[in-house]
Amino acid sequence: MKMRKTLVVLFLLSVNYLYGQTRLTQDDELEKQLHESGLIHQPLPLNTANSFEANGWKKEVLQSIPLAASASTEGWTHSGIGTLSVSTVKTTSGKGSIKLQFPTSTGKRATGSPSDPDYATYGNSCVTYHLNGTNLEEYNRIIFSIYPDCDGARVVNMNLTFVNAGTPPKKGYNRPSGSHLINLANKEWNHCFLEIDEYQRDRVMEISFSTALKGKDRTTGDSAAYYIDNIELQTVKNPAKVSGWMPEDGKIIYSTTGYTSGYPKTAIVNTDTSIYDSNHFQLLSPENGQIVYEGEIKKEVTTLGQFGLLDFTAFDLPGVYQLKAGDSLTPAFRIGERIWEDSSWKVLNFLFCQRCGYPVPGKHATCHIDLFSKHDGRSISYAGGWHDAGDLSQQTLQTGDVTFSLLEAYQKQKDRNPALAARLREEAEWGLEFILKNRYGDGYRASSMGLLVWQDGVFNTLDDISSVRVQNMAFDNFLYAGYEAYASMTLDDDPMLQEYLLKVAEEDFSFAMEKYRREGFDKFIQPYEHSYNTSKSQYMATVSWSASQLYKLTKKACYADVATEFIRYTLDCQRTEPLEGEDGTCGFFYRDKNRQSIVHYIHQSREQVYMQAMTLLCETQPEHPDYPRWVRSIRLYGNYLKGLMHYIRPYGMLPSGVYHAEEYKDTANFYALHLFPPANAKELYTEQVKQGVKLDKEHYIKRFPVWFNIFNGNTAIHLSGGKSAAICGNFLKDKELLDIGMEQLYWTVGKNPFGQSLIYGEGHNYPQLNSFSSGEITGEMPVGIRTLGNADIPYWPQTNNACYKEVWVTSAGKWLSLIAEY
Repeated sequence: MKMRKTLVVLFLLSVNYLYGQTRLTQDDELEKQLHESGLIHQPLPLNTANSFEANGWKKEVLQSIPLAASASTEGWTHSGIGTLSVSTVKTTSGKGSIKLQFPTSTGKRATGSPSDPDYATYGNSCVTYHLNGTNLEEYNRIIFSIYPDCDGARVVNMNLTFVNAGTPPKKGYNRPSGSHLINLANKEWNHCFLEIDEYQRDRVMEISFSTALKGKDRTTGDSAAYYIDNIELQTVKNPAKVSGWMPEDGKIIYSTTGYTSGYPKTAIVNTDTSIYDSNHFQLLSPENGQIVYEGEIKKEVTTLGQFGLLDFTAFDLPGVYQLKAGDSLTPAFRIGERIWEDSSWKVLNFLFCQRCGYPVPGKHATCHIDLFSKHDGRSISYAGGWHDAGDLSQQTLQTGDVTFSLLEAYQKQKDRNPALAARLREEAEWGLEFILKNRYGDGYRASSMGLLVWQDGVFNTLDDISSVRVQNMAFDNFLYAGYEAYASMTLDDDPMLQEYLLKVAEEDFSFAMEKYRREGFDKFIQPYEHSYNTSKSQYMATVSWSASQLYKLTKKACYADVATEFIRYTLDCQRTEPLEGEDGTCGFFYRDKNRQSIVHYIHQSREQVYMQAMTLLCETQPEHPDYPRWVRSIRLYGNYLKGLMHYIRPYGMLPSGVYHAEEYKDTANFYALHLFPPANAKELYTEQVKQGVKLDKEHYIKRFPVWFNIFNGNTAIHLSGGKSAAICGNFLKDKELLDIGMEQLYWTVGKNPFGQSLIYGEGHNYPQLNSFSSGEITGEMPVGIRTLGNADIPYWPQTNNACYKEVWVTSAGKWLSLIAEY
């Protein structure tokens, strides 16, 4: 009933639009696309014109040579499934192309590693060109054309892989490079490039093109072929920056979406202001080129170096503008009050396209019905919620996190933009259904599944999977109870759903508390689930927050008592005394009361729960004797976040935080935080920490986390930190903290050293991302910018690989959650 009502609301809003009564965005093209999509009940089209790839084709080519003779198989080999041949039928060169052909079904079950056997594909098909140690250092780009001819396939892609000889690694190069995923359009020529400046290429042995067999979706045919032609090496002028803090020469680093009225507005250029005609910049109206504001490019020396700062905070007139410095002119961007609503629509589109168990037009049919969990003689189909990332994995708790963020966004928008609010609510209810359907009613829930393949949707066939994990985790149930309680209060016009949510929230909280009282702190046993790194201080804050949500919903004193009881442990983990030295840093949290390890995150983050718990206690129990202690904690943490910003200027990305030099000695916490650490993790930790800024003899500030393997990328981390800052700022009425939260949004859409938006289709200069199962999607967001080796500087090459460039619904949820604070 409720879903039908939401759809009716969306329909009426669409009708009102047709008669000019309602406007959804300030972007005419997006407005048209939203209504053509049925307010996103089919994917929004891709805007490739403003992409990184489109900008790359505009670069000046200084030299070019053919790399491989595609008219012959000489030098080529094939591996895996299928065959290699030459085609003269499909070719752009007119000489012939390399043809890779294979069947889409092997007739066998996909099998992975013994530790995770169902995280597997049906194999690979690969063609390799052998270069036998050729030096390619003279060239910085490879171009090629690919024609996929894949029967019925709605999503097609290939991986390009460089292999260099086993020479000693050179500092500053990405070796080994991994593979570069190329998203493609089926049944047409795709002209592609990859900038290779980041690769060690002094002795290149081979270059290969490969693709994985991921099973058959509804429309998939029996065969697939890829034609590869026009492979060239090039040297281009001004290859893209891949590492470091300094902007490229002549490039203005700015928020490509725009700037919110009433907040700081800055942009960044490199220190060589002599490349400009003068040391001044202008803000222009793109309609007539008129100068509306002019300022001086200030030289600013920070802990990162010397930069040129363009500060136009004083200009606050809503409108569309461009920044100009010398010959450099940015594309148009907005200044205004509600500049993030367009990104909300786009990120919502990404979530819709990640739906599991739902036919997403142009992406896939109803999927994974024959994926199920088993418990106590019962089974539940695990179709539903959203696919976790670029693959087809699923995590119930992650769906819960995103559902909560959608409900927060709905609450914020329902009086501002009713159409956006209705659609946010509809998507939230899709996630909520998944949370509820996977309850076994005894504390156990289907919890997660790593998955790479499509299934046939028919039970009792070869591709059925029944290995979905089932767990009874107190921590998970505390979070579910809080989410269910919040949903019950938020979905206030569906009394039967509200009543049910109240019931299950209390049940889940009871399951969690019973298990906690019996067994204590959870033993997190599944490293692939994003709760694995949970610290005791975060755990106790989560229990308090959940109890406060239930107290707010039910007014039962028992929940208020639990909320105040558990937060005391968290408060005992907060550093209240300043570190030694002039900095005076304090306010951060330790992982437990032993105070050997400070709270950090690797790629997932729930940092915001500390301040969510504190502020909700203050809201629900303002007369409690501990109220002053809660407020003090909020102030201390807010001041800690303010202090971190000193080490990142002139950028606004929140640093990872304070690290103790010997946290590795706290082995239980160290190995809970760092997934699959190498044997030399202690040495790597020490080296990475010392790349930060030394505060005293034991502590350092790190801008990026310490990480050891593929699990890296910081979008969720700095957005969670921004959420914390905004929560503190709203509670304390502290504008500086709200500014910090806003800067996390600016960084994400282009105010970073690479000048790239990390949301596909939002702003300008957004790159292809790693979405190998569902294809390129408007609004997709990656795991985030990483570092190279042990350095503490940002690294963001074109290479489209997991997990830093893999799309992730967690990042989307963090984005919507932070926007909901403004």
